[in-house]
Formats: sequence, structure tokens, C-alpha cells
Amino acid sequence: MVPEEKLDESPRRPPPYSTDPEVLAGEVVITVYRASGPGGQHRNTTDSAVRIHHPPSGVTVLATENRSQLRNRKLAMERLVARLRALNHQPKRRRPTALPAAARRRRLEEKRRQAERKRLRGRPPDED
Repeated sequence: MVPEEKLDESPRRPPPYSTDPEVLAGEVVITVYRASGPGGQHRNTTDSAVRIHHPPSGVTVLATENRSQLRNRKLAMERLVARLRALNHQPKRRRPTALPAAARRRRLEEKRRQAERKRLRGRPPDED
């Protein structure tokens, strides 16, 4: 069992992270402990809760839903893979589209009309 303080001391590396379960098995720190909450005698006497910490990314996931440690371990590994996939995702870079020439002309014409309206709002020129 690894103490809690030791989990976050490892240096983190940036994505991409492997999501292959065989590779992850060698990279993670698995801690089992006694789950709390409802569940009766079986849950309160067995170490069925599973915490998986992935030091390269700093991600920690928990699974305490089942009374079975094996099911919780599988569920925690699935959650870890999902979190790592989310960390690995890099959105496509947005490329702005070019404004068509007709739209540019319409915009400039509207600006000219607006400028003329504003110019006409002023004082009339002095007539001598």
C-alpha cells in the first residue's frame, strides 16, 4: 500500500498518454481500501474499494460501487482510460474562413451610408 503523500510527488509529463491496459498496468499505482457507506457486513469487512493513480498524468480515479474488488478494479481502469483519452484529445485548430468579396462590398457600403447619416445629423453649414 502506498501512502497518500507519495502519490503526487512524481513529475508529470504532457500528453499523449497510453490508453492500452497492458501498458497502463505497469504505470499505475493501485491502492485498495475499505469502502464506507451502505452495503452491510460484506462491504464493511473487505477491502473492496480501488484507487488507481497514474503518476505520469497525475490522474486518480476511484471505484467503490461494488462489493467485489475485481469488479471495482475493472471499473476504475475503465474510468482511467476514459480520463486519459479526454486528456489526449486535442481539438482541431480553427482556420477562419475568408470573407467573400461581395460581403466585404456590402459591409463597406453600409459603413458609408451610416457615415453619411451621421454627417447629416450635424449643424447645417453657415451660409453667408
